[in-house]
Parts: sequence; C-alpha cells; structure tokens
Amino acid sequence: MDAPTDGDPGTTEQPLGDETNARPLSRKTVLRAAVAAGVALPVAMMGVPALARTIGANGGPLELTPACDDGDDPTPPQTEGPYFKPNSPRRTSLVDANTPGTRLTVTGYVFGLACLPLGNVLMDFWQADVNGVYDNTGFRFRGHQFTNPDGTFTLTTIVPGLYPGRTRHIHVKLQAPGRPVLTTQLYFPGEPRNNTDTIFDPRLLMEVRNVGSGREAKFDFVLNVPQSTTTRPTSGTTTTPSSPGGGTWAVGTNYAIGATVTYNGVGYVCLQGHLAQPGWEPPNVPALWRAE
Repeated sequence: MDAPTDGDPGTTEQPLGDETNARPLSRKTVLRAAVAAGVALPVAMMGVPALARTIGANGGPLELTPACDDGDDPTPPQTEGPYFKPNSPRRTSLVDANTPGTRLTVTGYVFGLACLPLGNVLMDFWQADVNGVYDNTGFRFRGHQFTNPDGTFTLTTIVPGLYPGRTRHIHVKLQAPGRPVLTTQLYFPGEPRNNTDTIFDPRLLMEVRNVGSGREAKFDFVLNVPQSTTTRPTSGTTTTPSSPGGGTWAVGTNYAIGATVTYNGVGYVCLQGHLAQPGWEPPNVPALWRAE
C-alpha cells in the first residue's frame, strides 16, 4: 500500500474560524499599476505584503500576495496534511551542527489587516528532512516560536527533501492572541513539481536567494486580525529624519492612507497603510507613496 500523500485533497481539513476566505483576491488599483508598470522595488520593499513576490521563476508575474489594507484578504489557508504533531518544542532553529541538508533561514513579518505588525503570534513549523521523511515519533524539524514585538520572525532549518506526490514545502500554523488558527504552507520558486502539485498555490511562494552554501527566504503573513490604520502618537512633538534627506518622514511611524509627509524637500501622500521601515523612503517605494 502506498504511503499517504502529504496534503492529499481527501484529508483536507476544514479551515478554522474566520480565516476562511473563498473569494478571489481583490486587485488594488495602485498595486496593479505598480506591477503592470514594472516598477523596480528595492530589497527593503520585500517586507510589504501584496508586493513581496511579484515575479515568477520564468520572469512572468505571479498572483499578488494578499493585500492587507482593506480587511478582506488574509494569507490563504491550506491543508494541514497527515503529519502535524502538537506540543513541539519552543525554538527558532530546527538544526544543529551535524544536521545534513542545505541550510535555510526564513525571515519575515506577521501583519494584521491594516498592515500593522503583530507581536506574540504563535508560529508552529514542521517539515520533511533532507530525504523527504517526517519524524512522526519525535520532534525533528518541528518547533514553535512567537513573533517579536515588531512582528518579525526567524526560522533556521534546511531545504526540505521531496516528498512523494508533493513539491518542496514547509508547513506552518499561526495564531494571534485570542484569534483563530491559520494553517498554511510555504513554497519554493523554480521547483519543477510546482507545476504538478495540485495543492501548490503561487500566492504562498517565498522569495528565495542563494547565500554562500545556504539559502535565505522571506515571506510575510497577513492574519485576519482587524486593526486601525490611524497613526499612533509618538513620544515627542516632532519626528527625527531617517536620513540626510530630511523632512517629516520617519522610520517606525505608522502611516495611514492619505497621510502626508515631506522627504528631501518633496511632499508625498500615503497610498497604503504601513509601518515605515529603513529603506522605504518615499522616493524608493512608489507603491506606498505618491509625490504631490
């Protein structure tokens, strides 16, 4: 008898709580325009949901990752598969010095629906080893962690081996405090089996690059957690410019749609609510800011 296929459609779990979203992803006008125009995005822009992964392995556009500025497009759920185990150890690294396989570091943010970061989100990861085998007796390549106060997470692991009937993938469950669980999977670009895996979803592709003998990947999750895009008050009455360009734009500020700033003598209006990050200066991110 054949081994069960990880994520066989016949074993698909029912999505939990209000994370279910069967509607097609909406296409925000400004995001469509940015992608269609072929706007070059800086590396720092990869932290923004909805624009994090826009170019496919063959150079063509992918489905946009979920936009999180209007409260209707959380990260899509996927089947749990047959190999989830509760009570995994708390840790951010699933490897040690002797673990075989290509080292992989996955980083990213967890956001709510208004693109504000979510701290203390439970993230439970599990995956196959280098040979495509899941540890069902112990907890190898299984572990949970919590996002940092700024919504960031880091997972140190290996590139999983191929499992019969599936493309390469990493499982994850996420739960914000007091909210339903989101169960989903992360995928690797350029994998031949992406085209034949019936569960594969291009919206869940990570941004992956080779670094030395290992690989680095980025992915930002959007949970179905309502948030306000109202700018939070700062501790002072003025903002500190983030670069010699000067102006009122500042790293660490939550900007709402329609907010206005100045940078290097030019005025800008905010197109999408977000938390300002280094490298996201208005001239660098036309999907977030429009010059007035």
